[in-house]
Amino acid sequence: MTAAGHGPLSDLQPMTIMKRKKEHAADAGQLVENAQALLVATGHLAEEKIVAARQRLAAAVNQGREILGDLKQNAVSGARAADETIREHPYHTIGVALAAGWLLGLFLNRRR
Repeated sequence: MTAAGHGPLSDLQPMTIMKRKKEHAADAGQLVENAQALLVATGHLAEEKIVAARQRLAAAVNQGREILGDLKQNAVSGARAADETIREHPYHTIGVALAAGWLLGLFLNRRR
């Protein structure tokens, strides 16, 4: 038997998934900040290729911000919808969780 949090399915635990989503959002935010710093640092350079690269980078930063905002909004909406469903149908939720656990147990026992 494996210790809790150390088995092959430990990455699928809700807390691990939420932690990874937060880490990815933080990484994306840091990427946007770094790109902005690069734009500021190269602002005085006027060579044609650099100007074109800065324009592409600025467009990518703006697109990244929009995507990050959409991802955050979708994550919040999904969490709210799941919470509402669980609160409206607690017994169905328990039944689905038990069935999923049972099937997962059967699958993992057959692999041995």
